Amino acid sequence: MASAGHAVAIAAFKLFLLTSPLAIVVVLSLVVGLLMVVLFGYTSDQKAIGIAKDQLKAHLLAVRLYRDQIPVVMGSYGKILRGTGRYLKLAFKPLLYVIIPITLLMVQIDRYLGATPLPPNVPFLLTAHLTAQSAGSDALNDVTLDLPPEISMTAPPVHIPAGNEIVWRLVGSTEGKYEVRIVAAGQSAAKAVCVGSDLARISTVRLRGQFWERMFSSAEPALPENSPIESISINYPDRNVEIAGYGMNWIWLFFILSMVAGFIFKELLGIQI
Repeated sequence: MASAGHAVAIAAFKLFLLTSPLAIVVVLSLVVGLLMVVLFGYTSDQKAIGIAKDQLKAHLLAVRLYRDQIPVVMGSYGKILRGTGRYLKLAFKPLLYVIIPITLLMVQIDRYLGATPLPPNVPFLLTAHLTAQSAGSDALNDVTLDLPPEISMTAPPVHIPAGNEIVWRLVGSTEGKYEVRIVAAGQSAAKAVCVGSDLARISTVRLRGQFWERMFSSAEPALPENSPIESISINYPDRNVEIAGYGMNWIWLFFILSMVAGFIFKELLGIQI
């Protein structure tokens, strides 16, 4: 009986780690903090960084000790500036090795923690932005929307000629992942829709071209280059991670915790940063 209870407790804890945004951010911050420090240590000249930091401390001490001697103080300030430049030069390349993979990781994690799925039976907005070449009231009037049975339209579409946009107000009745299709100028473009409450991979927008913006803001393939549709977006609710009764974006919490973890691991491993 005790072993069964222990197994249930372990299973519940694992489920909590996999489904709780707060637990995911805490664990991720600890792992990234450790990897960040270790990677910096292996890719940097630790001896040179240590010497540069010691020299900066010595020059700062000279400013405090000889503050009544203006020539000495001014000379120390010049040496501090040169020492800071030397330190930044030593740290720049290792920081690139650290920042680039962490940025790519954060982009992928934001697909899950940046927004929540659409709640069932709560209206949401689907917006299609047409290209300038396809603009015009006639083009907007010819655009149609195909919906799965689980998603319905709650109001007529709103045409915004000034922005080349059409906005539909929709609602999902059942939890799940669906696909809606927009037909414009004889071409069809699909957009994924996620309805529910689970931790799911969400793409708020689908774009045509715009490689860098698409890499950071979209989790769907690019729209065809000859498509008359520039973008399709959904107003997913932002996700806030609750901690001590206060909600914040997961990126801020991740940044704070990973920095704290990094400084702790730095001291434990004796790595110069």
